[in-house]
Amino acid sequence: MNRREFIFILGGAAAGWPLALHAQQKAMPVIGFLRAGSKLSFPNAFMAAFHKGLSDTGYVEGQNLAIEDRWAEGHYDRLPALAAALVGRKVDLISTGATPATRAAKNATSTIPIVFMGVGDPVGFGLVTSLARPGGNLTGFSDLNTELNPKRLELLAELVPQARTIAFLVNPNQTVGRFIRIQEAARSKGVQLAILKAGTEAEIDAAFAALVELHAGALLVTGDIFFATRREQLVALASRHAVPAIYISSDFAAAGGLISYGIDYATVFRETGVYAGRILKGEKPADLPVQQPTKFELVINLKTAKALGLTVPQRLFALADEVIE
Repeated sequence: MNRREFIFILGGAAAGWPLALHAQQKAMPVIGFLRAGSKLSFPNAFMAAFHKGLSDTGYVEGQNLAIEDRWAEGHYDRLPALAAALVGRKVDLISTGATPATRAAKNATSTIPIVFMGVGDPVGFGLVTSLARPGGNLTGFSDLNTELNPKRLELLAELVPQARTIAFLVNPNQTVGRFIRIQEAARSKGVQLAILKAGTEAEIDAAFAALVELHAGALLVTGDIFFATRREQLVALASRHAVPAIYISSDFAAAGGLISYGIDYATVFRETGVYAGRILKGEKPADLPVQQPTKFELVINLKTAKALGLTVPQRLFALADEVIE
């Protein structure tokens, strides 16, 4: 082999080195963020908390991580296609919120890890085998939403003791749990429970009209992603009809709702980010137990209470995590 042939062969090999090295490097991981709600109605504080959890495990979007979000805008029938698109994108992990999005993701893949939050009964819904040992490719965080409804009714009855009928607003398009517990809570408080259903914007208006006809003295809005997308509408209608209402999260109270009681969503979003980071580093969803919340928030909007002519009992003041004045 002469010198010219040697240089040519060496040069050709060197030209291939960057391609070989690039092939050996792992591409930046991608998280698919699947939600049934609307991006515009999603609280910035919750997304910031999710990013904080990721950063705690060493992942920062734009540096060593990419996030692709998909939003169903309250239309649950869009979720299967959105989940399939993320699977087709070959994301490394899917983060879901609430039962409809989680079920869509589970149906779309049995291999891509899924970290959910806001699922009331993940075992009962068939998403995991057990809380301690989820099995399969799913794990995450329950919100105990259905379990907290009796407590919400008790708080509302204490705040509005003159209410003899309390309306309970649910979305018929969502899988709704049985109402046994909240009905028992209503009986123990000596109030009638009127179940109203709304799955569209127009049906929310109709539900409030029915609420007036029933002479309901108060309203409990159950947890549902569609209701989260209609937060402003619900709060405005409650104000217009002068109906005291309780909601599941503090963002409703911040928007002018009377009172909210639910989990500390910011903490759960942060922990969801931590779980996602741990899985990206190699841990298996099947080995990470489903977590249940231990911290709950009671928020009272005193300005709204005064507008409704309500006097907040001192006991509720003492229990409140936040009072908006």
